[in-house]
Amino acid sequence: MNQGDEEEIREFASSPCSLHELDPEFAGTAPREPVDLKAWRKAERARIIEARLAIPAARREEMGEAIAARLEEAIGDPAGLVVSAYWPFRGEPDLKPLLKRLSAKGARSALPVVVKKAHPLIFRVWKSGDKIERGVWNIPIPAAGAEEVVPDVVISPVVGFDPKCYRLGYGGGFFDRTLAGMLPHRPRLFGVGYEMQAIPTIYPQPYDIPMDVVVTEERIARP
Repeated sequence: MNQGDEEEIREFASSPCSLHELDPEFAGTAPREPVDLKAWRKAERARIIEARLAIPAARREEMGEAIAARLEEAIGDPAGLVVSAYWPFRGEPDLKPLLKRLSAKGARSALPVVVKKAHPLIFRVWKSGDKIERGVWNIPIPAAGAEEVVPDVVISPVVGFDPKCYRLGYGGGFFDRTLAGMLPHRPRLFGVGYEMQAIPTIYPQPYDIPMDVVVTEERIARP
């Protein structure tokens, strides 16, 4: 990941609208040329994240609870599974209470950790009350020394998502790089986000890996 990628991850902005309901060519959001894809994705990240942050905190909490309930149903019996989620960042749904419930049902919970630029993520065991430390971008991660695991279920936040369940992330490439290294025995992949983050397409590239489903407060979206 170069300096431009890091700046892309740090820059956020957006406003809610109904453009996601329109064809991208009609809406004027489609990249005009392939070379515009990076700039288009950066602008979409900015637009969507600003809109996400504009949602009142109490409403985000309500939507997060609805998302967690749908996720719990979709995952099914978690006993014996390693379930990786994330520490919420910039208005993302907070799934820490869900991890606690899944742990009570026999799951082992984990969080992803960035260990090096342009390298896959690793996953460390974590449960409520465990020691944490600050990782990349000051996001809390399980402290060094926590057991590394390979997850059976990966829950990943989306910045945006399209009808084929392709995920628009923050632009660092960590997630796709990690999943590519886990193929062909990849975990079940659950994207999570708010319904207002749906867009017509992310213009997926060969390196983009779709989610099995994307869970919002309103539905479980399948490809």
